[in-house]
Amino acid sequence: MLNRRHLRVKVLQALYAFHQSASGDINQQEKGLLQSIDKVYEMYIWMLSLISEVVGYAEMDANERANKHLPTAEDLNANLKILTNRFVVTLNQNKEFLISLKKYKVSWDFEPELTKTLFIILKNSPEYLEYLQKTDDTIQTDKDIIKFIFKKVILKSSLAEQVFEDKFIFWPVDKDVLQALIAKTFKNFAYDDPEKNKLAEVTGNWVEDREFITELFKNTIRYDKEYQEMISAKTQNWEPERIAMMDTLLMKMALAEFIKFNSIPVKVTINEYLEISKEFSTPKSNSFINGILDKILFELKSENKIKKIGRGLIE
Repeated sequence: MLNRRHLRVKVLQALYAFHQSASGDINQQEKGLLQSIDKVYEMYIWMLSLISEVVGYAEMDANERANKHLPTAEDLNANLKILTNRFVVTLNQNKEFLISLKKYKVSWDFEPELTKTLFIILKNSPEYLEYLQKTDDTIQTDKDIIKFIFKKVILKSSLAEQVFEDKFIFWPVDKDVLQALIAKTFKNFAYDDPEKNKLAEVTGNWVEDREFITELFKNTIRYDKEYQEMISAKTQNWEPERIAMMDTLLMKMALAEFIKFNSIPVKVTINEYLEISKEFSTPKSNSFINGILDKILFELKSENKIKKIGRGLIE
């Protein structure tokens, strides 16, 4: 699921889009921010659907083999055990999953070769042959083969990678979140009764997380000029064009958290943005941002402008 660092990245992306946009429409960009979160969940539903499609292709493959010009005995008696896989059967009966399929208009008709290609890889794997030979299956062994399909067949497929990259613009960034959502689903699906199995939630607490991202987004924009002045005062020896835009946005977000979010420890804020900078900015950004934030933080503390609730939240 999306943790606070992932959510900060979503806000960073929205802020970047806002500053690149000529319209300057805060409400529109805020809407885009929330849509980017929903896109993660949509990607999750598409992936679950693809897993189901790969499993379901076993029946089509069996029909093709049986209708060959000279089918073998094996062709005429294909093992269709995977069609009764508990995970997939209960997934396809899950009301939330079915509603989501309709909401996002999920259909793999646009990429007919993908499912076939993935199933052929699965069919030729020793793991699949071992699964077919098992006779003492449990919900856990059924989930094991589905995990194999997800991790070793789909995620290893360059074709699947390309399809998801084309469909979801932030696939490279959100891929790790997707894996966490799928892992949570495997954990949740522990019952034969589909009513008891729950899909993963996109965040741990969407009510709180939605407020966090929208307030972070709006406060960073609302006090943009003030935060820029703070940064400029500590970067007088730097030409403005030499400071990466991502560095500036990350520092402004950190300042918003310092001043406007009284329940987030200062150390957490600094560590989070330093980690994000490693992935989204320049190699030297980490030390640069750390140095500037330290100087600004020292002044903010001396001016008593940081109000944190709880012991140990400032230091």
